[in-house]
Amino acid sequence: MDVIIIEDEKPSARRLQRMLKKLNVQAETLLHSVEEAINWFQNHNHPDLIFLDIQLSDGLSFEIFEQIDIKSAIIFTTAFDEYALKAFKLNSIDYLLKPIDEGELTVAIDKYKHRILPQQAVTLDFNDIKNLLVNPLDRGYKKRFSVKFGQHLKLINIDDIECFYSEHKGTYLHTTDGRNYLLDLTLEQLEHELEPQLFFRVSRKFFVNINAIKDMVSYTNSRLQIKLNTFKDQPVIVAREKVKDFKAWLE
Repeated sequence: MDVIIIEDEKPSARRLQRMLKKLNVQAETLLHSVEEAINWFQNHNHPDLIFLDIQLSDGLSFEIFEQIDIKSAIIFTTAFDEYALKAFKLNSIDYLLKPIDEGELTVAIDKYKHRILPQQAVTLDFNDIKNLLVNPLDRGYKKRFSVKFGQHLKLINIDDIECFYSEHKGTYLHTTDGRNYLLDLTLEQLEHELEPQLFFRVSRKFFVNINAIKDMVSYTNSRLQIKLNTFKDQPVIVAREKVKDFKAWLE
């Protein structure tokens, strides 16, 4: 199997390369920008499979397809919200949310081996997918959550929530008045419920509300630590693989 990785963050590209090697998949070619990828495709045979980051240092990776008729199967690696990524499923593309999990990577590779025919051409409307990602529609995100409060149920408006977090196999929301409430949802399920312009998943443990961020400071290993208005139960750290997308989200 001939595989290449297109990822602008070199540590992330090398990490994915090592993960693939554990699965006996060799990805010898690492590309890091739209321009570099276009030049490479113009001078090489197309691989069987591409691992492709959506947001590269010099633009969206869809710009590659505007100039090159790609004949390869594609697995996107991205931090974009899962609603937008439903479009990929409809077009028989797989995707992996960053930071990439080894188990999910294994499933994606197995899916490719069993479902994708060799040399199958990609027939996708990338403009439609790009528009969906760049200009997402209002998909009816949740405006409030119901939580148990003793023997009662309490409604909490989304604007009153600073963050969602996981702890001891439970999922909690933290409110602007400093209270924590247990939810019957996982963080993965919350991917479907939260407005992506308002909440960002900074790590596997936290979603944060952009309006609750009080301060941000540098942290070890090229990460960021977020200071929220009232949440002080534990450090809120932006995963290294998400720092770039987090900074773009803030803007």
